[in-house]
Amino acid sequence: MRMSKDDDFSGRFLQILNDGMLCLMTSVGHKAGLFDTMARLAPSTSAEIAKAAKLNERYVREWLGAMVTGRIIDYDPSAGKYSLPATHASCLTRAAGIDNLAMFTQYVALMGNVEDDIVKCFKKGGGVPYSAFPKFQEIQAEETARVFDARLVSDILPLAGQTDRLKSGIDVLDVGCGTGHAINLMARTFPKSRFWGYDISREGIGAARAEAKKMKLKNARFKIVDAAKIDDREKFDLITAFDTIHDQARPTKVLKCIYRALRKGGTFLMQDIAASSRLHENMQNTLAPTLYTISTMHCMTVSLAYGGEGLGTVWGEQKAKEKLAEAGFGSVDVKQVEGDMLNYYYVTQKKSNDL
Repeated sequence: MRMSKDDDFSGRFLQILNDGMLCLMTSVGHKAGLFDTMARLAPSTSAEIAKAAKLNERYVREWLGAMVTGRIIDYDPSAGKYSLPATHASCLTRAAGIDNLAMFTQYVALMGNVEDDIVKCFKKGGGVPYSAFPKFQEIQAEETARVFDARLVSDILPLAGQTDRLKSGIDVLDVGCGTGHAINLMARTFPKSRFWGYDISREGIGAARAEAKKMKLKNARFKIVDAAKIDDREKFDLITAFDTIHDQARPTKVLKCIYRALRKGGTFLMQDIAASSRLHENMQNTLAPTLYTISTMHCMTVSLAYGGEGLGTVWGEQKAKEKLAEAGFGSVDVKQVEGDMLNYYYVTQKKSNDL
């Protein structure tokens, strides 16, 4: 194999290879709490870091080798001590909150588990079912808490223009609620409103109910429901769907169910990936390679596994508007939250004169 750092592409690809491996090591560091531990320590030896983190020193030392050569952690060879720069800690630790990027690296290992199954799909079609991703709910719950704790009430919900009504008391549904954290946060913040969360995952609904009980909420309810089989009619004033529509096997049918479930003049707030439906328009999207990979390895294949449309993660703004129109919605406002490069927030209403 002939590769030279003087060759632009081979040099770039060597960097891709290194960065891919660093993603795995970053995921390990996140899960093991190493970044959190090092952010609290003065420059320390591998033994001191392992002791503080309650981990095996030999593994910590080898992990540090990857982190140092990857320019993520600093090393003083004269003292044999390692340190995590504050600027790096600001996007690698749990204390970084919404700015923590290390948690996203967990998806690399998760999707690597189904690589062979995906290759089979390339040859034979079909898809890989949701059950093949046993850790997905867990990672999603972590990501949801990270984002919603920081932004849901203060930045995201105001986009729907329903804050005053939520304070007075309205009926709200979250479709594809997962572990229900968004519903529980809203229910705690707006005690006069009534909240429902629907999801097909028994595990997710169980976690949602447990959290609601822990938070002593009386206005949050959860139900195991296939989003394509929602049979409510004009029951809700506000319906939300946070990063769930493109995952559905039958997204068009789900959006039609949402439309029917809204009361006249009711509002639908749909969070989904910030991207274009046109490939060439995503060339400047910093996250485009990641998004297309996640789509291939999870979102698209899960939908196809159930005979679905397989929209994929990067279905994009144009296709989203098209699907909303098919469901019956009229004009759609596409909004963004400052500092959130990942998501678009689609806001639309059910026609007040609709029968």
